Amino acid sequence: MQSNTTIDAYIAAQSPALQVILHQVRAQISALLPDASEAISYAMPTYKINGKNIVHFAGYTHHIGIYPGAQVVAELQGELAGYKTSKGAVQLPLTGPFPHPLIERIVRLRLAHFLATGK
Repeated sequence: MQSNTTIDAYIAAQSPALQVILHQVRAQISALLPDASEAISYAMPTYKINGKNIVHFAGYTHHIGIYPGAQVVAELQGELAGYKTSKGAVQLPLTGPFPHPLIERIVRLRLAHFLATGK
């Protein structure tokens, strides 16, 4: 488990190749959630709105994990068929073209859920 206290420190602690993708994911999520604050939560980079976790991401040896919550993963089940998922997480492999459009879809859907429910 990482003990980094900022997203900058979290990314800097990763391998150089992984840092490149993590910077891209961070920039993409930041652009999609301009009103969100950045934090480390559950030892992962996290975006929050009004103190509520909206989405987490994390880097691993062979994939990037995106954590939008169970509702988003369930709703996008068809689009996520080619990816390893769990109740509230999606693993995006580091091989092949990175699926930035899918991250956009995930984050936009998570934001819509938050705006509709406040959670």
